[in-house]
Amino acid sequence: MRREDFPILEQQVNNYPLIYFDNAATTQKPNVVIQSLVDYYSTINSNIHRGIHSLSMLATMQFEEARENVKEFINAAHMYEIIFTKGTTDSINLVASSFAKQFLCEGSEVIITEMEHHSNIVPWQLACEEKKAILKVLPMDSHGNLHVEKLKDLITEKTKIISVTHVSNALGTINPIKEIVEIAHLYNIPVFVDGAQAVSHIPVDVQYLDCDFYAFSGHKMYAPMGIGVLYGKEKWLEKLPPYQGGGEMIEKVTFEKTTYGELPFKFEAGTPNVADVIGLNSAINYINEVGLRGIYDYEHQLLEYATEKLSEIKGLKLVGTADEKSAIISFNLNKIHPYDAGFLLDKYGIALRTGHHCAQPVMDRLGIDGTLRVSFALYNTKDEIDKLVEAILNVRAMLL
Repeated sequence: MRREDFPILEQQVNNYPLIYFDNAATTQKPNVVIQSLVDYYSTINSNIHRGIHSLSMLATMQFEEARENVKEFINAAHMYEIIFTKGTTDSINLVASSFAKQFLCEGSEVIITEMEHHSNIVPWQLACEEKKAILKVLPMDSHGNLHVEKLKDLITEKTKIISVTHVSNALGTINPIKEIVEIAHLYNIPVFVDGAQAVSHIPVDVQYLDCDFYAFSGHKMYAPMGIGVLYGKEKWLEKLPPYQGGGEMIEKVTFEKTTYGELPFKFEAGTPNVADVIGLNSAINYINEVGLRGIYDYEHQLLEYATEKLSEIKGLKLVGTADEKSAIISFNLNKIHPYDAGFLLDKYGIALRTGHHCAQPVMDRLGIDGTLRVSFALYNTKDEIDKLVEAILNVRAMLL
């Protein structure tokens, strides 16, 4: 599907055509996104919101058009609920830090889940350590399904926020976010959702989910690295103090007191990453052109095909067999270390991820050191999956 739009896929690696299965780490970029960066730096490079000259106004217009496009893409209620950040990690740190300042105190509780990426663990640990709050963990089963039925038992009158991944980067599990939000809101508890692995694979409607915060990264959805989005409901963004200080986020500065700008600028200190915001806009347009529902259906076909083919390999064990999955397959091969297998697969031009995938608690829960991870995007094919299977059989023969 649209492979011709991605120039990097035309190259060879180790004298084999590149097969790129590391899309959960970052996706490749289509020509339209690459060209948008060239056009920006070639024709309108300028700072925004601060000048009345033509280039500044043009750059500002394109920057804010991107904000509107993001709003429509995830169906937020207002443009000013869209905050541009450096990525999902930056968005989580923003909320964890600002939320802790305003709402956490000694004895407060924060709930996360057992399948979180480190980026949705460590910032909350730091916040809890600073405020002497308590971090609680919702467990999962051995297949990678969250024990959502246990959430009510974890919630107390001291619970201040719940933070959960939409799609597990290590297992591919699609979590029942709407159900989790409904439970949390029974107790007036806000929910933060890490959507890094979701937005380029499944339609996301933040008003339907009713989540209070939602974060994602551009580089996992065909956009440049270094740009991300934080969505927050207006009522929560208004309550949170600024995360960083500097230019752009102020209303008035004196030596006696500073007042802060309106949303979204209160959380966008300094010169923003204008070029990559424009690149993100191009990526969203590209996804919309291809059609996210079609992308989901196609990737699901790849997921089912790869699951069937990999399951036929003797000694290969799938890791993460949840009821609802996105386009991610983790597995181990006999007693071969994932790094050894991944190193040899690269010799066949196959790029996939090995290790704990920044999800060490997941690996601890499953009693393993790590996995090999195949993650799909719209440009992958069944033929590539067949080549992967053939290469795995060769690697197994070499190492066993």
